[in-house]
Amino acid sequence: MMDGEIFTATLVPSGNITPNSSMTLEQKTTFAFVILFFIFLGILIVRCFRILLDPYRSMPTSTWADGLDGLEKGQFDYVLA
Repeated sequence: MMDGEIFTATLVPSGNITPNSSMTLEQKTTFAFVILFFIFLGILIVRCFRILLDPYRSMPTSTWADGLDGLEKGQFDYVLA
């Protein structure tokens, strides 16, 4: 800087330039995808915690051999031969 010169640094644009505060279409689309991604992650986190807290709730009570007529459980392999 030279002697007698006043240095002014402004972070705010001058009065004749109006800042564009609206988002572009790409920014809006990205923002929407990020929000949907966080919702999806939240659902997955809740589902994982529910499985960790009660892992046997989601298992069916029936087995693969239920409903086979005339067969005992474990005899399915012999019937195929």
